[in-house]
Amino acid sequence: MWLIDRWAEQRIVEAQNKGELDNLPGTGQKLVLDDDTHVPPELRAGYRLLKNSGFLPPELLQRKEAVELQELLNGLNPEQPEYVALKKRLLVLEMKLRQAGMSTDFLHTSYGRNIEKKLSREQ
Repeated sequence: MWLIDRWAEQRIVEAQNKGELDNLPGTGQKLVLDDDTHVPPELRAGYRLLKNSGFLPPELLQRKEAVELQELLNGLNPEQPEYVALKKRLLVLEMKLRQAGMSTDFLHTSYGRNIEKKLSREQ
């Protein structure tokens, strides 16, 4: 264990013993963590810094919108009128992400393909 880790752990234990960590806001509640699974691991720290400072790169905004559109499309019936417009928007976003050199594999998981196959067989 590094010296800084020991020092931090010692400070935490001291604060717990003094009761300084009791009755903090959110005690006993689930932590709400940012979902950054769609960001490559080597870029997560940089994106986190940008996000915490109030700035998101356009690619990350597009990725976020693409994920939201994909989830929305998964819940819609392909025969609904808005399905086609949303699908086109998703394809445009996917093309923009690819042009920016970003992977769009997160939109094409095997689970998603299996659902599409099953839905197409039922029709």
